[in-house]
Amino acid sequence: MAYILFSLTFVTFLLCITLYYTRERWTYLVPIPDYIYHRLPSSFSNDIESGFSSNDFDLTANVVDGDSRAGLDQAAKREIQKIMKKRRISFDEARRVYTEQRFASHGIGADGRPKDPKFVSFS
Repeated sequence: MAYILFSLTFVTFLLCITLYYTRERWTYLVPIPDYIYHRLPSSFSNDIESGFSSNDFDLTANVVDGDSRAGLDQAAKREIQKIMKKRRISFDEARRVYTEQRFASHGIGADGRPKDPKFVSFS
């Protein structure tokens, strides 16, 4: 009996160690409820503090000009934040991935041209 208990404990210990060291490969598969995450910011200054700004997508001009709008789109911020956490990429890269996903869902190629075979362009 002691042999079975020892073996079960040892296997469980090895499994825990293996899961701990490989957590970067499988943690994105674990569903985490949305209420665990903090609320998204609702102004441009809070967007900047939360990391939704970069050299290529600069929001400081909006803050300096006293822009009274509510900030960036909440749904887009949520999706971009999920992409950033899931793939561990920067804001600019996550914004690019999000835009390409939106293009694909609307029938637009990654280069910005429609995928419609009937599309005719005169340039």
